[in-house]
Amino acid sequence: MRFRGLVFCGLSMRIWAGRIWAGRIWAGRIWAGWIWAGIWAGTWAWGQAPPAPPPLAECGAHGQVQIICGTHSPEDLEWTPDGKQLIVSQFVNSQGRAGDAGLTVYDPVQNSFSRIPVTAEPLKNWGEAACPGPIGDGLRPHGTSLAKRNGGKNQLYVVNHGGRESIEMYEVKQTGGALSLVWHGCVVSSQAYNDVAALPDGGFVATHPTALQTPGMDLFAGQPSGYVSRWVPGSGETELPDTRRGYPNGVIVSAGQRYVYFNAWTAKEVHKYDLQARKEVAMVKLDFMPDNLTWTARGKILAAGIKSPRGECPAGSGGLDKVPCRQSSVVAEIHPETMLAKTIFDSASMFKSVTPGKPAPISGASVALQMGKSIYIGAFEGDRLVKIPYGK
Repeated sequence: MRFRGLVFCGLSMRIWAGRIWAGRIWAGRIWAGWIWAGIWAGTWAWGQAPPAPPPLAECGAHGQVQIICGTHSPEDLEWTPDGKQLIVSQFVNSQGRAGDAGLTVYDPVQNSFSRIPVTAEPLKNWGEAACPGPIGDGLRPHGTSLAKRNGGKNQLYVVNHGGRESIEMYEVKQTGGALSLVWHGCVVSSQAYNDVAALPDGGFVATHPTALQTPGMDLFAGQPSGYVSRWVPGSGETELPDTRRGYPNGVIVSAGQRYVYFNAWTAKEVHKYDLQARKEVAMVKLDFMPDNLTWTARGKILAAGIKSPRGECPAGSGGLDKVPCRQSSVVAEIHPETMLAKTIFDSASMFKSVTPGKPAPISGASVALQMGKSIYIGAFEGDRLVKIPYGK
C-alpha cells in the first residue's frame, strides 16, 4: 500500500478526515509535525520512513539575516506592552513534547527565551460564565492577540487547543521589565479556533477555519471551509455574514475597530471586512498562503506564509528515490486602504531554499512582526525565529 502526497497531493481526507484532534483538523492547521512532512515526502511505502528534508541553515548571522534558535514552533508573536520584547506562542501538541508548549518571552538584548509565569484570578467580566476555570499547564496555544482593554489593562487573548477549544484571556503585567500573566477567564467553542483579535470592550473577532467542513471535502481547493465570528460580552458568539472563505486563518482589527482583515489561507487571499456594514469591502490575491497578520508601526499590514502546500520544490523532488526539499517562506507588506501588496522577504530568492543542498533559513513561516528597524519571522514548526532588516 502506498500513500500519495499525504493530504496535499491526493490522500483521501478520510485518513485525516480533518479529524486529527478533538474531532477536527487540529488547530485549523492539520498538525504540523505530521502533515508538513508530507509536503516534501511525496510518496513512500507503508511502514517505511520518508527521507529527511534538507537541514535548515545554521543558527546565527547570515549577512543581514539573523537566525535565532532556542524556541519551539513559534507560531505567533506579540509585542510586550513596553515594545521591547516578544511574546511567543509555542504551537506544540506532539506527544512527549507537551512541556515545550506554552507562552514564552524573547528578550532581544539577552538573546534568550524564557517561560512567562502565570497565575489565575477568575473575573466575571472576562469571558463567559460557562468557562470551566483556569487552563493552567494544559494550555496549547495557537493564535494570539494583545490589546488595550477599556479601563487601561493589557489583555492577551490566546487560542487554545489543550483539553478544550477556547479563547483564554490573560492580563499582561510588566514591572521593571519583568513580564507575568494573570488568567481571568475564557470562552469555549464547539468549533476549533485558529486566530483571534481582541477588542477593547473585552470581546473579540476570531476565525473558525473548518467549521463548514464536510466529509471528503478537499480543504486545499480554496473553497469555503469556515468563517469569521465575533464574540460580544453578554451576547455571545455569532458568525459574521459574508466571511465564509477558504480556511479563514489570521485576523486583525483596525485601530478604530471599523475593519477586520483576515486571511483565506487555502485561497491565498487577504480580505477586508467592514464591521459596521457587515460585508466585505476589498480583497487582495497573493502568490502564497498567508497565515497570520500583524500591524507595523506605520499602519501597514504584514502577512507571512508559505508558497503553497508543496511549496516551490523542483519537479521530481520528494520521493524515496528523489531529493527532498523544503517549501519557501514569504512575507508581504499590504496597504490597508488600497490593499496593494508587495513582497519584502522570500526565502527562495534570499537563501535559494528550494534548491537541493541549499539550506533554508526557516520552514513553515506563519507570522512576521516588526520591532524597530527589524522584522521577526516565526513558524508553526522548528526551533527558530528569523530576524530581517526593515527600514519602514
